[in-house]
Amino acid sequence: MTKDKNILNKEAEKLRIERNTEASKVTWLGFWVNMLLSVGKILAGIFGRSGAMLADGIHSLSDFITDVIVLVFMKISSKNTDQTHDYGHGKFETFATFIISVALFAVAILLMISGAKKIIASLMGNVIDKPGYIALIAAAVSIISKEWLFRKTRAVGEKINSQAVIANGWHHRSDAFSSVGTLIGISGAIFLGAQWRILDPIASIIVSVFIIGVAIKLLRPAVEELTDASLSDSVEEEIASIVKSVEGVDGMHNMKTRKSGNGYIIDVHIKVDPNMTVIKAHDEIASKIEDLLREKFGPQTQTSIHVEPKRY
Repeated sequence: MTKDKNILNKEAEKLRIERNTEASKVTWLGFWVNMLLSVGKILAGIFGRSGAMLADGIHSLSDFITDVIVLVFMKISSKNTDQTHDYGHGKFETFATFIISVALFAVAILLMISGAKKIIASLMGNVIDKPGYIALIAAAVSIISKEWLFRKTRAVGEKINSQAVIANGWHHRSDAFSSVGTLIGISGAIFLGAQWRILDPIASIIVSVFIIGVAIKLLRPAVEELTDASLSDSVEEEIASIVKSVEGVDGMHNMKTRKSGNGYIIDVHIKVDPNMTVIKAHDEIASKIEDLLREKFGPQTQTSIHVEPKRY
């Protein structure tokens, strides 16, 4: 017994609304935390005479941009199909992941350049100012807050299967790692003397390399999805197994797959008995395949089953 199309559409719409609600909650949480941290770290950098903390505060401002991107694009991606988007708006979420990944990459490059300049200046005899304890406290608070935000955001992203939310979580962690470098540099400057203040820029370069790795890891699947890359071999094999398991399917070919947001789009041609009626081929085979695929991969799965007679 196949489900009514209206029921399937309502289930998919409900899922989109639930995903958007979960994503919005955790992103708004990050937005307000980022606002407090940015203001606090910039003030700590100014009054604590710490260039590293001031830069770290400016880095935190970039999180505002990614939070806004996630809020806007997740809202758009939750929309149903319309006259201009027959396959829905799922790729807006993928586009958000792409933008966040590029932002992460850009932040990492800027951190690397800034660190290199400080190292060169230090080697040329310039002495970095000794920071105050307020900058040290701000760095510690930032690490704890951003690591907590990362874990919470990533958990929500994995729960709702949203690469955009997961990417935003990694942006939070990049800020935490940036603060780790700042903490090391400030600690060295305060407790070890002027000659150890070079630890700050060295740490920032190490952190920037890690952030670049994360950005590339997030960017690759986003680019693949935006360019309509096929689903993985393992997923396609699972799809083929489901299709062939339906009684009456006497062969399949020309399977095409791609991803849109958190949903799959699946096209496949199946062969059936040439003497079978159109009604039976549709109701008992094609619709059954669609139900099984949605049951396996979620109600947001979009399918197109082309039925053709097997020629002996």
